[in-house]
Amino acid sequence: MSPVAVIVVTWNSAPVLPGFLAALGEGMAGLDWRLVVADNDSADDTVEVLQTLAPSATIVQTGRNAGYAAGINAALGAAGEYGVALICNPDIRMRQGCAKRLVERLGDGVGIAVPLLYEEGRDTPHYSLRRESSVSRALGEAVIGNRRAGRFPRLSELVTDPAAYRRPTRADWATGALMAISADCLAACGPWDESFFLYSEETEYCLRARDLGYGTQLEPTAEAVHLGGDSQVSPRLWTLLTLNRVRLYGRRHGAVATACFRGAVFLRETSRAALGRRASRAAAAALLKPGALRATPGPQPDHVV
Repeated sequence: MSPVAVIVVTWNSAPVLPGFLAALGEGMAGLDWRLVVADNDSADDTVEVLQTLAPSATIVQTGRNAGYAAGINAALGAAGEYGVALICNPDIRMRQGCAKRLVERLGDGVGIAVPLLYEEGRDTPHYSLRRESSVSRALGEAVIGNRRAGRFPRLSELVTDPAAYRRPTRADWATGALMAISADCLAACGPWDESFFLYSEETEYCLRARDLGYGTQLEPTAEAVHLGGDSQVSPRLWTLLTLNRVRLYGRRHGAVATACFRGAVFLRETSRAALGRRASRAAAAALLKPGALRATPGPQPDHVV
């Protein structure tokens, strides 16, 4: 069997890399694997940490803050022959045997396998499964909130049914912090879409894979801890997330439907802005700007991926 290519994209990731690398051996137990890291021009000592703690890793230096999808593509291009690619954020901490269980889940229509994700210090899994965006789901989230609406499939993207996280569950897409992707799925889908600098790239990829017959499925016996990012509190990152969500919807739907979806998302952000959420205020303002939904490649706000 071909080895598993462990694909990691870094950008100023030195603080989280030692923990990721320390957990990697147990997480990859039972598999033949190689580590390939694409570094997006880190200004800290990310590369030095890798060279010291993972001297056998292949390190691709992109020379610029190229974005997450571009980093994945660069690392995949340097990975050589592999049977499965394991796409990892460097702030993931895999638990014992996580990767092997994900790899074993692939096949029979499953092209992408994802684990149970836990937030640091929490005993209950993170809601990582998602439904495809729709106008009714955007409105449901705007009116009653995504967690409450998550109980009703037509009213929220978020899958909140606890039973869905206790069994192998198919979803339209899932949080992209840790994904095992079969070589067949990667070959069918082609490169990740680099026009999404950050956020929605995993959504686009999962939906593209689904359209080609490769489903995304949760494997509940595979577990990992995700330290998380700052998109929930940073106005600039939340704005990017919101705009990319609408951009992706527009790629897959007509102008009228996209205008309705954009309006529903705007309603959600304005309702939260009225409650004092600065990030939503920034996102709502951005949605009103002409040309806001154009692709924004190149350097973006500070983010550790």
